[in-house]
Amino acid sequence: MISLEKRLESNISWVLFVYSLACIVGFIFTAFLLWSSGTDIPKAFFALYKGSLSSKKAIFSSLNYATPLILTGLATVVAFRAQIWSIGQEGQVYAGAMSAYFASLMFYGAPLWIHLLLVIAFGALGGALLGVLSAVLKNKFHVNEVISTVMINYIIIFFLSYMVGGGPWTEISDVNTTVYQQSDPVADYSKLPYLFGSTKLHLGFLLAILSAVACHFLIYSTPFGYEIRAMGHNPVALGHRGTNTHKTLLYILILSGAIAGLAGVTEIFGTSHRLKSEALYGLGYTGIIVGMIGGLTPLGTIIAGIIFGGLASGALYMKVLAKVPAALVPTIEGMFLLFFLCAGVAARYKIVVTGKDV
Repeated sequence: MISLEKRLESNISWVLFVYSLACIVGFIFTAFLLWSSGTDIPKAFFALYKGSLSSKKAIFSSLNYATPLILTGLATVVAFRAQIWSIGQEGQVYAGAMSAYFASLMFYGAPLWIHLLLVIAFGALGGALLGVLSAVLKNKFHVNEVISTVMINYIIIFFLSYMVGGGPWTEISDVNTTVYQQSDPVADYSKLPYLFGSTKLHLGFLLAILSAVACHFLIYSTPFGYEIRAMGHNPVALGHRGTNTHKTLLYILILSGAIAGLAGVTEIFGTSHRLKSEALYGLGYTGIIVGMIGGLTPLGTIIAGIIFGGLASGALYMKVLAKVPAALVPTIEGMFLLFFLCAGVAARYKIVVTGKDV
């Protein structure tokens, strides 16, 4: 008799097995897709390795791609651990980027580190304000957070399109007055400093790691972290304990939104160096999957974020060096996301055969 039972505690060896299996299956399906498109399979896989792990520059590029995914994944961890199904990370990334860009203009000329701290703080504030809005809609008007956060995403994304697509932040060419869907470049001293002498890895990665450490400490070592975990298990019992669950929900969505807002800051001021939708698109939604693949834990989110950062960096090389069709690259990335998500679900269960755990 074979059956599935949910695990009360994670089993490290089983987790490693299912994620390793997801990697193997992902590469098998990738090879099939490459073969079907007529691509040289060994050349494509070598390009993937070359773009993600072959050198210090490639590793720094992978970590750079991972930075916003780690932050949006952490935002997911904070909310989902409390069973608050916020899908607002995408809009919060945009809001954080816009708020930080506004701060870079407002505080232009301030001393360097004060300027950078204000840019980072305003970015976090932008994402947090969207969290407040979702919490108010949930607490006061009983609007489901899935609906409210998705609708807010659309509003913020279209607002950015206006601001950089003909609005006050639009870059206009001096030569032919052509309007671009982007802002002017940020000032040099507004850019996040690079780390280790690279031109890829910036201060945002350190910010992401520190955020993960802070989230781990918060969730597992503080009274508020206990409330987050208790709210995820039984919010009714938490309320009977005397906890104001409405206030807890507000604080959780503020924190989640602030962390997602930081992802927007790192992408605009660390990588693209100008405000544009293309640079931010999909970071929030991908971060939700990264957080879930990481088992809704800060450490797991770092690992998952780095893996998918490596895939993103290597996929670019596949397209350039191995001539992999452009449409196939996001398909490969999405396929790996799907397999890792399935592995995350499988990691929470155990196979029971005649009373023995496998």
